[in-house]
Amino acid sequence: MDRAIRALIVDDEPLAREGVRLHLARHQDITIVGEAGDGDEAVALIDDLKPDLVFLDVQMPALDGFAVLESIADSHLPVVVFVTAYDQYALQAFDTHAFDYLLKPFPAARFDEALGRARGEIASRGSDATRRRLLELLAARAVESYVTRFVVRHGERFLLVKADDVHSFEASGNYIRLRTDRGTYMVRMTMGELEKKLDPSRFARIHRSTVVNIERIKDITPAWHGDFEVQLADGHRLRLSRNFRERLLP
Repeated sequence: MDRAIRALIVDDEPLAREGVRLHLARHQDITIVGEAGDGDEAVALIDDLKPDLVFLDVQMPALDGFAVLESIADSHLPVVVFVTAYDQYALQAFDTHAFDYLLKPFPAARFDEALGRARGEIASRGSDATRRRLLELLAARAVESYVTRFVVRHGERFLLVKADDVHSFEASGNYIRLRTDRGTYMVRMTMGELEKKLDPSRFARIHRSTVVNIERIKDITPAWHGDFEVQLADGHRLRLSRNFRERLLP
């Protein structure tokens, strides 16, 4: 890179922040632009400073590392090196999505290895692969058994869409159309796969090609031949097939 890499250190332990700071001091191409001792401060600094690289502690009280990334996912997503104490789920998630992490305590050689990979990610930021993998990691980390967010493409970017923000899911060829207040997005998935991923107490399949967010339903009225019409709060109307009426009606 022609300019120094701008790094932010996020950890609720002062000694841990100092350790990262000392490791970075050995690298002349790194400029530390700030430090954060909690998640809220981290979100504010990332929004304000737009760092290239963040060393992010995973386990922090209140707003943890994942919550920090969720908070800034629609604005600025830097290259991230996760810093963590042993957490089996977290390590498996990082490995699955090809993200580097530092397991406390870490030696200088391991730190330098992670930093080297981060440099490579930063140098190739012309690609949105890093952003996509990070959003997929956030989507996959939900502790619930049902999916709570979707990674969608929007122009040249990837966005994270909360399942609760989706009014309806409608089949379109090999894709599912997600209708939200912010717009319509497409994900490659079958309706059968989608139905298995959604919480049945919050979402209901009303047709072989349609799933609705139950909280978005305004009213249900009889239509024809035993079918019904479902009107959503935004005025959108959908067909409730008699084959699926037991999902919503007694």
